[in-house]
Amino acid sequence: MCEILCSTGALLGKANNRDYRILEKLSEQLLCDGFEFMMYDSWYQETDQLIGSLQAMRLSIPVMHCEKHIGENISKGGTDYFEEAYRLFESNCFIAKELNASKMVVHLWDGLTSDANFRNNMDAYAKLADIAGKYEIDLLVENVVCNQEDPMKHWCELKERYPRIHFVFDTKMAAFHGQLELLYQPEYEWLWRENHICHYHVNDYAGGYKEWAKLRTLPMGKGRIDFKAFFQFIHKIGYKGTFTVEATAFDSVGMIDVDMLNGQFEYIRKSMEIPKA
Repeated sequence: MCEILCSTGALLGKANNRDYRILEKLSEQLLCDGFEFMMYDSWYQETDQLIGSLQAMRLSIPVMHCEKHIGENISKGGTDYFEEAYRLFESNCFIAKELNASKMVVHLWDGLTSDANFRNNMDAYAKLADIAGKYEIDLLVENVVCNQEDPMKHWCELKERYPRIHFVFDTKMAAFHGQLELLYQPEYEWLWRENHICHYHVNDYAGGYKEWAKLRTLPMGKGRIDFKAFFQFIHKIGYKGTFTVEATAFDSVGMIDVDMLNGQFEYIRKSMEIPKA
């Protein structure tokens, strides 16, 4: 049975001081099956408090999203950046384990450097996978946007070197590179037939090819992605895993559009013919 998750990144931002304590009340209003917990670098100094608060809420958090500066450090490269990336990644894995998350989404490349030094990112994956394995965490590499090449090319390179690698497919990021429809093509069916894609992020995109100014995380129906075709395909191939809605739901003063998010969950539920709990 598929699970529909809400990213905490859709709920917590600078506008509400990234106050994770509000998740307890929100969890009573959101009609999702659980959460994908997004880690921020500002929380490293209060890890114990963070874990304790979330454990007390008894939230279902099957997936954690790794803090994004880790991928940026890997992209930059060099001994100091690599060591810091591995140290922080282990902290993320520890948090994930404490929250009973079994999957970790990682931006293997990120920041202004992006994929300019992709060999760094390729080499670093082995170390990250070893660390995640110690914590019994399934590491998922996201098809993060690139400023040099494209994510599908890098996925193919990673799979060639690491045949058992797992991915998370983000609809917005794929559409940004004009690669959403590649998922449906026979030459890429290995992605789902061999179970390399283990998770999906479902978000809309309103721009054209690599239109950076429009790289925003939109609710389904607010962009140009054909989600009817997308879910028909996902349903046809028999996918039974997790989806995460990441559409930004808070406004400039931190108010959260719960109705919008619940509508997103319901759309996925109907598209995948998932009965309500």
